[in-house]
Amino acid sequence: MKPVDIDAIYKILKREVEHYHVPVVDLVKIQTNDPFKILVATILSARTNDATTAAACKKLFGKVNTPKDLERLDKKTIERLIFPVGFYHTKAKHLKMLPHALKEKFNGIIPSTVEELLELPGVGRKTANLVVAIAFDKPAICVDVHVHRITNRLGYLKTKNPFETEMALRKKLPKKYWTTFNSILVAFGQHLCRPTSPKCSICPIKAHCNRIGVRSSR
Repeated sequence: MKPVDIDAIYKILKREVEHYHVPVVDLVKIQTNDPFKILVATILSARTNDATTAAACKKLFGKVNTPKDLERLDKKTIERLIFPVGFYHTKAKHLKMLPHALKEKFNGIIPSTVEELLELPGVGRKTANLVVAIAFDKPAICVDVHVHRITNRLGYLKTKNPFETEMALRKKLPKKYWTTFNSILVAFGQHLCRPTSPKCSICPIKAHCNRIGVRSSR
């Protein structure tokens, strides 16, 4: 297996994804620079494609700008506004609980550490890390299915699940790449390095990739 030059890969992919659509949570950051809206968008984005998440954010943020606005809405209204994001019943429940949790635990302020964010309803490690990186520009490694798949496909890691991938990247990935690594690999994973039939023939990093587990490609 050939060695994986993560510095070269990062530089190539950073240039490559400039031509792609901006991931929805990054777009919310650009449009609002609001940690509350970034947190909400990240919760909505779980197991949901970007187009659906963006539409839900547009509807919800037409009514909601602050935790107080969210508190005033009942669960059914929240469900209607965020439909059809994945698991919208559960996400509406968590969003309804969010303002109270913020007041009780953090004086109404969005916390800026992974450990604190994990205390909020509907927030797991992926969401917490993404909010820290995007909303607060602090080093954090967010690992979703794209990051887990691509780092293993490259041969950079050999891990069994996203949690193992996060822990391995914390030890191995240069810290200067932490805040943007997820956004770049998510965009790349959605466009070229797909779960099935990745577009290896036109991949800009094919010379660096060991194609671990790739059975068919284009």
